[in-house]
Amino acid sequence: MTKEKITLSQLEQYLSKAAWILKGPVDASDFKIYIFPLLFFKRLSDVYDEEYETALIESDGDVDYASLPEFHRFLIPEGCHWKDVRENTVNVGLALEKAFRGIEQANQEFLYGIFGDAQWSNKNKLSDRLLTDLIEHFSQYNLSNSLVDPDILGQAYEYLIKHFADLTNKKAGEFYTPRSVVHLLGMILDPHEEESIYDPACGTGGMLLECVDHLKESKEDYRTLKLYGQEKNLTSSSIARMNMFLHGIEDFQIARGDTLKNPAFFEADGLKTFDCVIANPPFSLKDWGADIWVNDPFGRNIAGVPPQGNGDMAWVQHMIKSMNATGRMTVVLPHGALFRKASEGKIREALLKKDLLEAVIGLGPNIFYGTQLAACVLVFKQQKEKSKQGKVIFIDGSEQVRVGRAQNYLESNHVKQLFDWYNDYKDVENYVKVANLEYIASNDFNLNIPLYVEKIIEDNLPTVEEALADLKTAWEESLKAEEKFKRILNQFL
Repeated sequence: MTKEKITLSQLEQYLSKAAWILKGPVDASDFKIYIFPLLFFKRLSDVYDEEYETALIESDGDVDYASLPEFHRFLIPEGCHWKDVRENTVNVGLALEKAFRGIEQANQEFLYGIFGDAQWSNKNKLSDRLLTDLIEHFSQYNLSNSLVDPDILGQAYEYLIKHFADLTNKKAGEFYTPRSVVHLLGMILDPHEEESIYDPACGTGGMLLECVDHLKESKEDYRTLKLYGQEKNLTSSSIARMNMFLHGIEDFQIARGDTLKNPAFFEADGLKTFDCVIANPPFSLKDWGADIWVNDPFGRNIAGVPPQGNGDMAWVQHMIKSMNATGRMTVVLPHGALFRKASEGKIREALLKKDLLEAVIGLGPNIFYGTQLAACVLVFKQQKEKSKQGKVIFIDGSEQVRVGRAQNYLESNHVKQLFDWYNDYKDVENYVKVANLEYIASNDFNLNIPLYVEKIIEDNLPTVEEALADLKTAWEESLKAEEKFKRILNQFL
């Protein structure tokens, strides 16, 4: 078993080989149903072993001490470790199911139902030989916390939906937020110790993990964070729970369900509110629940009812309603949310009049896998700084990308540049404009970035006189060249 840190390309090869082993008996769209429980089971076992080794060193080799539950964030019952299942060559599927159920029952508070309900003991689909090959393949790498990236499960999910997603996933707008975009949102949100953070469309938990990393980089105690997420997709919500659990987050809740139709978090007087709200919700969601929004029981229609065929502004209003009295939020939306008219135009106007919007940041095109749409980041705050009240900063980041063949990339230098512009909060020719609400109102509350950030086109064209002089010179040169050509030609005639 390799004990070196696994790189992204190694992870992708690792998953590709696993998919190749499954190919045939299992549909490509179902690969993740089998790959993720195994990946998590292996990671769980390796993390447990890592904790055991640490306690063993601390106790000078005391095996009983290292086995005490207080040195482990979860329990692996006897016979339910990866090594135990690996010893089986017959009824392998049954051994896996026994291990999964054993781990779930021993850790009901956090892990109940985490391994899903795939039929591992169906030998028509998963023969003992196939499962043995799969387990041996997954045994190649050590997946303990010290040897993998924090969001390795999210990276694996990104790879699988990129290469093996079925059409329904693509139609549902299921795509992965690039890490650089997540990092930008985390920098802008700037969470701190003791704060609560909520992602209403949390996917595999990447945004919440970014907030954890932000505190680690700031040398703050990330364990004091209170993390909340809701996700409709079963596999994604399970991975989010796995991620929180494996990173030692002690205070987290990941709920499965449709946030817009059935929000999961409440306080005595309505929706629960948070210090920080962060999300990249599904773009332009169609069946989002417009029928219940007219008389929304949770009072989220603070600025109006979005159109039935587009839920972008429903997400924005849900997130605003989820901010506490000093809350702040960052959200990724398609550019259309900035300028679409009718009901969305009225919602924008109402929100701008409340003076909650602080920044509009346009991102470069084609940086999201799964959609060609250019996206933007909106920043809202319940209490804007006095110097920023009555104003919105517009940032044109369309050039802040590295252009690739099939996809463009937002890299660390681009993220730094966008964040610096946001932080400086001042005009920069061709890129940044701080506009007051009166000016925005004169544009009919349209937030389309080119209305505010005007590109100065340098006119390097010559004057008519200069053009005529150049033409005359070129003409004279051509006559001389023609004369020379004729002289040379006559020598050969």
